[in-house]
Amino acid sequence: MNTPAGDYSVGMAPPTPTKLLIIGGAEDRVGKARILKRFVKLAGGRRAKIVVIPTASSFQDEVVAAYTEVFTRHGAAQIAVVNPPDRLAADEAALAAVIDDASGIFMSGGNQLKLAQVFAGTAAGDAISRAHARGAVVSGTSAGASIMSEFMISLGDEGVTPRQRSTQLTHGLGLLSGVIVDQHFAQRQRYGRLMSIVASSPNLIGIGIDEDTAIEVTDRESFEVVGRGAAYVLDCRRAITDAPEARSGAPLLVSGAVVHSLPAGSTFDLKKLVLTAFVEQHPDSGITVTTAASSRP
Repeated sequence: MNTPAGDYSVGMAPPTPTKLLIIGGAEDRVGKARILKRFVKLAGGRRAKIVVIPTASSFQDEVVAAYTEVFTRHGAAQIAVVNPPDRLAADEAALAAVIDDASGIFMSGGNQLKLAQVFAGTAAGDAISRAHARGAVVSGTSAGASIMSEFMISLGDEGVTPRQRSTQLTHGLGLLSGVIVDQHFAQRQRYGRLMSIVASSPNLIGIGIDEDTAIEVTDRESFEVVGRGAAYVLDCRRAITDAPEARSGAPLLVSGAVVHSLPAGSTFDLKKLVLTAFVEQHPDSGITVTTAASSRP
């Protein structure tokens, strides 16, 4: 008997959607912690099995303690730490087994180049990819956000103006292909470095994420913005640029690029590169509507 597409009534469960929760850094951990609370919920709530990866940080003990506290506060009971010191350790089967058992994986901020050097192309890195494919939510903040894409910005100048050869790319985990993710976007003026990459490689789409803001990516096809700030999508597929001729360090010509500024409540199609829905989450406040009678002196 053939089951019609989309009909799972004959003992067949629908496929588990894949989820990435990519955070732009400096997310709230001591208040309502909405983004981290969302991560715990996506990981299974009280049934969550969370793995914290603090490898990118210079303060690993403090990072583990802080995230253990906030995840526990929001209901997670099982939290493990995976922190290989180098690539050889990241190839150990025991570490990969811990990740294989996780329902949620969280990578901290810090040095994204160190994170990529340790995890990309190792057994532990492969286990993260397997976990994502089977439906575990994979999340990261700052450095942990940038490593999600196939290629990531490991070094780069900050500023508004895109400049030739102002950035360095490193291979990431490849959980989200065809994009470059940049973090602390508005706060550290990283528009220029992300635009310089996508102008020079117009087959790539740039995604910049503000602090205390995240994109929740479903099935690598669409994302919703959550948090206090905005996410930005940079599309240079039809732009004109002088990248092939510009000298090193020169301001780049970029004409015809499309930039989407997407606050919380925005849902964006990553395949068609269009806004698909928007629910206003920042209504005007502090405005009093008065009648003519009540406004008389």
